[in-house]
Amino acid sequence: MSVHPQPAPEASAPRPAWNLPRLREAAARGEKLAMLTCYDATFARVLDEAGADILLVGDSLGNVIQGESSTLPVTLEQMAYHTRAVAQGKRQAFLITDLPFGTYESSPQQALASAVALMRAGAQMVKLEGGGYTAETVRFLVERGIPVCAHLGLTPQRVHAIGGYRVQGRDDAAAQVLLDDATALAQAGAAFLVLELVPSALARRITQQLPQLMTIGIGAGAGTTGQVLVMHDMLGLTGGAHAKRPRFVRDFTRVPGTPPEAPGLSVPQAVAAYVKAVKDGSFPDEAVHGY
Repeated sequence: MSVHPQPAPEASAPRPAWNLPRLREAAARGEKLAMLTCYDATFARVLDEAGADILLVGDSLGNVIQGESSTLPVTLEQMAYHTRAVAQGKRQAFLITDLPFGTYESSPQQALASAVALMRAGAQMVKLEGGGYTAETVRFLVERGIPVCAHLGLTPQRVHAIGGYRVQGRDDAAAQVLLDDATALAQAGAAFLVLELVPSALARRITQQLPQLMTIGIGAGAGTTGQVLVMHDMLGLTGGAHAKRPRFVRDFTRVPGTPPEAPGLSVPQAVAAYVKAVKDGSFPDEAVHGY
């Protein structure tokens, strides 16, 4: 062993932290954006280091953390708690938090108070569900310096009203309603739009016709600006080993083509594989994951 210290290898330059202008620039040059849900500091660090661009503190924590059958029981206080934890763990990723059920629907002023609580906890943007009737609220928040991500298609907070977890916008009339709603939300100043469980052709059309919106698909095909999955789904942790997973979900801990008994990937490896697949366009595969 040499008594002379060897120079340390040069560290690669850290990724610059994502902010809204930088995300817009990336989207404009055609870079796909990779988003995952996240609920605590440890996973925030892991997802961030593995290259996730955006972390979403989703009210899906009601399902995957609390064991609820829907997102409806989640409170604003719980969302702020998990937002603060994720903000402590992430470094480069952009952080979006859901406004939970019952905290923004009654008035723009109610939405502002709820959004302020989440921004103070560390969110860089808030997300709300619903169609064009939320445009007034979106405009009210944006004018007051709070970036907004909208959410159309399957909106889990309205699962009882829409009759379950099913694809939205299949017929011409329903597709036109979604396009009109997306247009109203874009005009109100929404920066992002999550499109959940909508036909691939419709999601692509919305993305092309409204370039000011960065669209994030989940069960919406490959034509969106980026993709999002619930982290637990992406890691194959939900529903049990023999449960039927939604068509749009892929278990990234499994290497395609390997036998079931083969060792799987670690969590950091699986997240990196997801990010790579979103970036290179291999996920989602329209034939397998689209509608």
